[in-house]
Amino acid sequence: MSRIEELIEELCPRGVEFRPLGDCVLKNTGGGTPSRTRADFWDGAIPWASIGDITASDVSISSTRQTITEAGLRGSTTNVIPAGYVVVAVKIAPGAMRVVERDMAINQDLRGLRLGDELDPYFLSYYFKTINVGGNGTIVKGITNSTLEKIRVPVPPIEVQREIVRVLDQFAQLEAELEAELEARRRQYEYYRAGVFGFSAGDDVRWSTLGGVSAKVSSGGTPSSGRDAYYGGDIPWLRTQEVDFGPVYRTGMSITEEGLRSSSAKWIPEHCVIVAMYGATAAKVAINEIPLTTNQACCNLQIDPAQAEYRYVFYWIASQYERLKNLGEGSQSNLNARKVKDFPIPVPSLEEQRRIVSLLDKFDALVNDLSIGLPAELAARRKQYEYYRDKLLTFMEAA
Repeated sequence: MSRIEELIEELCPRGVEFRPLGDCVLKNTGGGTPSRTRADFWDGAIPWASIGDITASDVSISSTRQTITEAGLRGSTTNVIPAGYVVVAVKIAPGAMRVVERDMAINQDLRGLRLGDELDPYFLSYYFKTINVGGNGTIVKGITNSTLEKIRVPVPPIEVQREIVRVLDQFAQLEAELEAELEARRRQYEYYRAGVFGFSAGDDVRWSTLGGVSAKVSSGGTPSSGRDAYYGGDIPWLRTQEVDFGPVYRTGMSITEEGLRSSSAKWIPEHCVIVAMYGATAAKVAINEIPLTTNQACCNLQIDPAQAEYRYVFYWIASQYERLKNLGEGSQSNLNARKVKDFPIPVPSLEEQRRIVSLLDKFDALVNDLSIGLPAELAARRKQYEYYRDKLLTFMEAA
């Protein structure tokens, strides 16, 4: 019998009490976003958390992608959430939760919760990974603060909670070690890829632009979010958050024929090179392996096969991510179609392009293919972790 089973048999043999989350919360705090037009509000000493900071697999958060100043804190509705609280998303990714390990401000899509002594914040964060909070909205999912507080959560004795956290932390640590090793391999791959593209003056290479090696360049569109008849059809519809240096075999959303006709969205054939122009994924690149449509923030390059291999173009853009991103404007480094079309690309012979693609395909498989090597081991470890996490966090409810 495991230590957890012993504790359950000793402390709660007849089951575990489930309570509304609000009954376990001593304080519920909202947030906000300082004005983007005020430079003196940003890049200060105060971490500022948004949705993108809490949607990873971790159960805690100690750093954020953006920071604000004291002036930004005073000049907005955001609040500082003390260490020891949990932050939970109520929009976009409802239910995503992290334990705050240092004081930080939050935006309006998050809530900061101070829990009572009967509920361990790490236990709650692990538990929220096992449930589907749901949410309303066709494009942006969201829940109300009232709905959040009505979610029923198990409240076993604190000794049981802490032992479950200890076991799951061990699983998480093993996974983190594999992720670190995989990240080191990816850095090695990036170094090798840069060398492959290191053409010298004597090489038989001409220079062109992404627009110059494309037979067609297009973007897409977004049907009105207020029309349910436009969404949920049979037409794959790609958003920029799904553009992430890899192949696209399916999309998270779809649109109807009516939605297609009512917007500037349009079909593109398979094997286009897709560059994200706006938002957090700006300058990232993907290849669509199926015909699909995209939103207006995607720049879709239909490569001219007489000039370039589409996978060669994909690998080149991926290798130039930082350089292309630096051409963007605004706080999110937004690009436009002209900047993408004008971006330079070396064009060796098609034979040389195919040789480069073959080399990079093999290296890419070693780093990213979930069916072999370290990626396969990491995927198996994650499945094992999720199985035990769900098992440990499933309780018989007390009568």
